[in-house]
Amino acid sequence: MSAIPPPSAHLQVETIRVGYQLGAHMHEIVHSLSFALQRGEIGCLLGQSGCGKTTVLRAIAGFESLIAGRIALGGKELSNAQHTTVPEARHVGVVFQDYALFPHLSVSDNIGFGLRKLGASERNVRIKKLLELVGLQAQEKKFPHELSGGQQQRVALARALAPQPDLLLLDEPFSNLDVDLRERLASEVRDILKEVGTTAVLVTHDQHEAFAIADQIGVMQNGVIVQWDQAYNLYHRPASRFVADFIGQGVFVSGTVNQHDVAIELGTLPLCQGLPVCDVDEQGEVDVLLRADDVIHDDSSPLKAEVVRKAFRGAEFLYTLKLPSGQQLLALVPSHHDHALGEHIGIRVEADHVVTFPRQD
Repeated sequence: MSAIPPPSAHLQVETIRVGYQLGAHMHEIVHSLSFALQRGEIGCLLGQSGCGKTTVLRAIAGFESLIAGRIALGGKELSNAQHTTVPEARHVGVVFQDYALFPHLSVSDNIGFGLRKLGASERNVRIKKLLELVGLQAQEKKFPHELSGGQQQRVALARALAPQPDLLLLDEPFSNLDVDLRERLASEVRDILKEVGTTAVLVTHDQHEAFAIADQIGVMQNGVIVQWDQAYNLYHRPASRFVADFIGQGVFVSGTVNQHDVAIELGTLPLCQGLPVCDVDEQGEVDVLLRADDVIHDDSSPLKAEVVRKAFRGAEFLYTLKLPSGQQLLALVPSHHDHALGEHIGIRVEADHVVTFPRQD
């Protein structure tokens, strides 16, 4: 679902193809991929390892040439099949996965490394402003090895923002951090980028990071963007079975579509206005996506399901439940409802966004 970027966009990535020569053959990694960002927007390329997302980032940075297509920033063409502007002339900042801080330089000197063309006074003012922006005023004289992972990430961000780039690229910037820190730091980075109005592209395999930081997210599969959309639509209105399976947690259950609703083992669900129903066969048979938050624990419900797995998540349990037919479901249940494996509990379905796909045997 890549779209041709509008000409007014700040970043335009238009039908790019990227690959490398392998003997006599060209091995293509990215296939006719397009997306666009307005000035100040944060985009994310989200996908599994090997899907091509880092290759796209490297092409935007100027580290990879294009086989076809074009990349433009601020109305200036940076790459096409015949020409690639060198990375240092693109006015693009990069935050690498390992931060790439200079170990022999202090926090202040790391941040100011790209500001050597400025006068000493202007340079110092800019460094102090960035230290305040990322909350590291008290660490300005420390060296990278004296900082936590989260603090090092902030230094790398401040250093990349120091020259005031037209675009910031972030390559899996939270992957070296503890899982508990990632989403919180992603939200902090979003706040910082929004405060300075920097356009940015993040690459990650973690949907929680993507949801926390990005305005627009492109889910990638095999070198293409299969859906470019806001997080809400990716979760509630996935364009394909792949996106539905990749985003969030859910299962597919068998259903039969009628004119206004779809019947499943757990009851009848209304089809939402404005949500297209997929093509169905002659009998109207479909697969219905049920998220873990669509299945509600209700002791008074006559429909019972067996607890076959449980995962404690602090405020809630993620239960895997088995219906009498053998169909399994996922359910998020407040953690004060602590049920034993093998116990049967009452459930009902509350699905505001009923998503269907062609029946798959």
